Amino acid sequence: MYYKFSGFTQKLVGAGASHAYTPQGLNPVVSTEAPPIIFATPTKLTSDYTAYDYAGKNRVPELQKFFQKSDGVPIHLKRGLPDQMLYRTTMALTVGGTIYCLIALYMASQPRNK
Repeated sequence: MYYKFSGFTQKLVGAGASHAYTPQGLNPVVSTEAPPIIFATPTKLTSDYTAYDYAGKNRVPELQKFFQKSDGVPIHLKRGLPDQMLYRTTMALTVGGTIYCLIALYMASQPRNK
């Protein structure tokens, strides 16, 4: 006995042998042509790039020196006021969210009065 998937009933139904060897949605390959080229422009190799492809200055060595300086300041606060504001906002939201969750858990654990 052979089976096929019925698109109408969304179940397996009995089928003949010809349907078992050509399932729905799968058609035999007919075309042997090469697919069309998607990108017509050639790509650049890494050796083709020059120093003028990127006009910005490489700041990585400067930032490495800045962040590796041992001045007792944690790495996430090295840049001063913007980092402090982000850190304090994150901590305030974390503490506030924890308190809110604990209050919601307490209220959910109490039985309702009728």
